[in-house]
Amino acid sequence: MADHNEIAIQSELESQWARCEEIRSLLSQKLDHPPLAHVHSYGCQQNVADGEKIKGLLARCGYGFTGTAGEADLILYNTCAVRENAEDRVFGNVGALKKQKKENPDLIIGLCGCMMQQEHIAQKIKQSYPYVDLVFGTHALHQLPGMLYEALSRRQRVFNTAEGDGAIVEGLPVHRDGTLKAWLPIMRGCDNFCTYCIVPYVRGREHSRRPGQVLRELEELVQQGYKEITLLGQNVNSYGKGLDEQITFAGLLREIEKIPGDFRVRFMSSHPKDCTHELIDVMAQSRKLCPYLHLPVQSGSSRVLKAMNRHYDREQYLELVRYAREKIPGITLSSDIMVGFPGETYEDFQETMSLLREVRYDFLYTFIYSSRVGTRAAQMEDPISAEEKSRWFRELLSLQEQIGDERNSAMVGKTFRVLAEGEGKSGKGYLSGKSPGNITVEFKGPEELTGQFVDVRITRSMHWAVFGERV
Repeated sequence: MADHNEIAIQSELESQWARCEEIRSLLSQKLDHPPLAHVHSYGCQQNVADGEKIKGLLARCGYGFTGTAGEADLILYNTCAVRENAEDRVFGNVGALKKQKKENPDLIIGLCGCMMQQEHIAQKIKQSYPYVDLVFGTHALHQLPGMLYEALSRRQRVFNTAEGDGAIVEGLPVHRDGTLKAWLPIMRGCDNFCTYCIVPYVRGREHSRRPGQVLRELEELVQQGYKEITLLGQNVNSYGKGLDEQITFAGLLREIEKIPGDFRVRFMSSHPKDCTHELIDVMAQSRKLCPYLHLPVQSGSSRVLKAMNRHYDREQYLELVRYAREKIPGITLSSDIMVGFPGETYEDFQETMSLLREVRYDFLYTFIYSSRVGTRAAQMEDPISAEEKSRWFRELLSLQEQIGDERNSAMVGKTFRVLAEGEGKSGKGYLSGKSPGNITVEFKGPEELTGQFVDVRITRSMHWAVFGERV
């Protein structure tokens, strides 16, 4: 039986669907052509999944889509707040729209997502970018039709950055960007409050989707022909916390294993403090889960990890890696590494370098620390210069490139089941796809193989990909 909150959400959605019809009518009166929207999502896969819901809502309002901002009647940037350079790109791109808005006053310009959930950013948009019509945060996505109707009909700026209760809104339409690979959010929010991270403040606390809803959507994706489905959450390992049903992430994966069909599953992101032996055991036994684990470590120094509020130390992390390698021979491991956290010394950084040598990741996502307003780390002393941090960063990249080359070279002679995704960088006659371990594989083959799983024997490697031939 639906609870009061679900009934209220359903009632609100019905009013949003009514607004969609009113927008369709309004646009047909205003425009002499079918309306086009340009939607661009910055940042993580969760943001991309949100962008697909935004497109779903806009499609219900009558919009088609264009990859070119200059052709659009509505431009909407779905923003990321994790690092400063992502924010700088948004401000630069929005600034470039001023001329387009002047030439076309009917153009609707909107900003949404994590950046807009920060009050100081929303105020900056309000004061310094008067040509932006629509601003809303992460908790108001499902209210887009109502906000858009206000902006279109009243020609007034609409701001909605209020805090939400974090409840997950089910039943939103999704306009997916691909036909082979799909994002499937299983939860939202984060309870970890790492000292450098703004995510819990802009996305709210953790809320998991009910397992039945997740499994139903996954079954639909398989029936629609999707071959690779990635489960998303800020911390998928804590899935199930707060639900009435007693279920863990490992338990959800066991249920997914029962779904028939020729498809494979990945998941991101996996917090080491909640990564259990049970989860690794399920991966080891599964025929559908890829033997790939993204396990963000951030630093190899236990002292820095404590300052980051990560809730594990170096040895606990290494124990997880050892267990995963023991249970899943050939597993691909990737991680996030942050360089230059406030108070980090060169000695701390060298501990990260020694961790890389010990773990030997297949690939890494690497960043230089970026201060975020409102986080605890932003108040910490940070005596190391940007130039010194950049030097460390280059040292890290050089080591990982060497390790990655060696890991890729070790694939030569082995055969992997690759999902052919389309033409490769090598040009016509070559297809590109991902191995189960998420390594890019290029091989000769006709376009007709796109969308199929192909057995490929690896014949040579480079630092960015491996190359092979069909078996």
